Amino acid sequence: MAKRTVRKSAVKRTAAPRRVLKKASPKKSASRRVLKKVSPKKPARPKPPATKKSASSSRSTAARSSALFAPIEGADRREIGHVRLDVARAGSARVKRMIYPVGFHWAADMKPVTGTDLCMHAHVGFLAHGEIHIEYADGCIVELRAPQVVAIDPGHDGWVVGKEPVVMIEFDFERDTVRKLGMPASHRHE
Repeated sequence: MAKRTVRKSAVKRTAAPRRVLKKASPKKSASRRVLKKVSPKKPARPKPPATKKSASSSRSTAARSSALFAPIEGADRREIGHVRLDVARAGSARVKRMIYPVGFHWAADMKPVTGTDLCMHAHVGFLAHGEIHIEYADGCIVELRAPQVVAIDPGHDGWVVGKEPVVMIEFDFERDTVRKLGMPASHRHE
């Protein structure tokens, strides 16, 4: 019995029906072939009923329920200027997960909290979800979209772009971040 293997797609992980190419029995004509579908080992799950949610709405819901947005055990959790902040110690550094909500704008949400015209904190880490727009005092603009490693100099404004929250994992040394990470004290072009 000759078998023909059907490759499983790297993207689709459901079991597809196998196709087996069988030769006819010796009593029948030797040139006749029969293509027969063989059921997968596990039956496919039934599809959930369709809902009236939009595609972007269901993506947002799925994203918020993922582990990326879940509480972090042992971390100090607080909210500052509408940003959800989870902070944990790792040696002499802090590891922070910051969740910026849709519509967040530093000038509107954080400026009243910090009392400065621009964010004077350096941000070094990983943009895990969403998209942000960074604008420096000299007019330099940086657009960042997950997944991406980020290094944002002090002296910037920024806001969430689109309909997804932004999740950034950041490493810092509190007031010593710029010096310990070798970053400039403010944005400049070299």
